[in-house]
Amino acid sequence: MEKKRRIKITGTGFYVPDQILTNADLEKMVDTTDEWIVSRSGIRERHIASAEQATSDLCIEAVKKTLRNSHLEVKDIDLIIVATSTPDTLFPSTACRVQQGLQADHVPAFDISAGCTGFLYGLIISESLILSGCVKRILLVGSELLTKITNWKDRSTCVLFGDAAGAVVLEESKDDSGMLSSYWKADGNLGDLLIQPAGGSRMPASVQTVAESLHTLKMKGNEVFKHAVKRMGEAAEEALKKVGLKKEDVDVFIAHQANIRIIDAVGERLSIPKEKVYVNIDRYGNVSVASIPIALHELRQHKKLKPGTIILMDAFGAGFTWAAVVYRW
Repeated sequence: MEKKRRIKITGTGFYVPDQILTNADLEKMVDTTDEWIVSRSGIRERHIASAEQATSDLCIEAVKKTLRNSHLEVKDIDLIIVATSTPDTLFPSTACRVQQGLQADHVPAFDISAGCTGFLYGLIISESLILSGCVKRILLVGSELLTKITNWKDRSTCVLFGDAAGAVVLEESKDDSGMLSSYWKADGNLGDLLIQPAGGSRMPASVQTVAESLHTLKMKGNEVFKHAVKRMGEAAEEALKKVGLKKEDVDVFIAHQANIRIIDAVGERLSIPKEKVYVNIDRYGNVSVASIPIALHELRQHKKLKPGTIILMDAFGAGFTWAAVVYRW
């Protein structure tokens, strides 16, 4: 039987801004408490970008670390993909700004907009591009500056988000490790549950949209929770089924770090023991597309990923979008 071709992660890295905003700091800004935030989200602190930093700046720092960790140079990359919902500008793409910052004008570059699921969408797209022979080595970055579109007067959302960038290098696997299967889906009927209403062609910027804070993130939290748990469970089960694995075969579960209650609920639905569930939301908050690549790097850095480790990555995001990837380290 011919060996199945697959792609693998050959490099990881991430960057978070220096400034840290703790729950104690938030207590001075809005009507909230550390106990309330931790009990409902699991978050204790988050990193906040400076006024001068844009999404591409975080991407570039993450990429530099990733290339250094991979013993690669910019010239070794064939394509740059950036997954983000907070681009520097609507156009040009943030990926092109990253390309500019890296002086990598020999490669194509483009953005993916799939909410918090963007990193997994990027893995699935990269698989096709690499295995088709279109490119050899892809730099996939997930980055957000969600605090730049946060309404700091809305205590239900302003406690949740942080800023970060995570990156991976992808290429074809030469052994049995790599991406085993994937499942992705979307439902635009749920789009208004998590949205930045103004700033696009539907609702262009105006004095009124600014006055009404319509350029900030709006979320119907209870509805998001319900759909997220259901769809992430579905995605994980389908991805495992595709490759003939059972829930018991999963060694590490990396869910998008949106909320500890969502992570726990999905883990329980999948019957995955808590010791197999990776959690870092307490240190970073919800950093959207950056959460899974950061988790991958931390697990790798702490030598928690051994050859043969089965990783289940699972995410949902604005759109609504959701996806899961099964990966053998």
